[in-house]
Amino acid sequence: MAKESSAQETEPNWKLRAIVGLAALVLLGLLYLFGVTVIPRWWAHWVGDRVGGSLVKGTTYGLVFGSLFTLLPLAIARQALRPMDLKVRLGLVLAALMLAAPNLMTLGIVVGSGNAAHAGERILDVEGSGFRTASALGAGAALVLAGGMLVWSWRTRRPQ
Repeated sequence: MAKESSAQETEPNWKLRAIVGLAALVLLGLLYLFGVTVIPRWWAHWVGDRVGGSLVKGTTYGLVFGSLFTLLPLAIARQALRPMDLKVRLGLVLAALMLAAPNLMTLGIVVGSGNAAHAGERILDVEGSGFRTASALGAGAALVLAGGMLVWSWRTRRPQ
């Protein structure tokens, strides 16, 4: 009888798993809707409030945000490739995604097709002059720098 109870305890509870899976899908759907309808406008207003329509400020903010929030997430994500516990690895990937959020929000405005993305584009056109272009240039420069650092570290570790 004791063997039967231990066998029952090890069987997965499919009903609970189905409920948790469904709740996770609903939560992901709500997060997606929030991300598509609220985030682009909010981010564009946030940038616009700091830039205030100044091309110099917009370019400066764009270069700093684009480069910083590309280089830091890449450096953290690179660390996740080292041998380590899965939980630590997932934590590093999550931290990298969180640090990349400003660039991802700007990218959502640029490539988005919804009303909020179009509103964000208009807001950045007026209040955030130069931010989108400078952000893309900063991200590109950070990618080139990260690639160069990766090649340099690979070449210095390689036996001669």
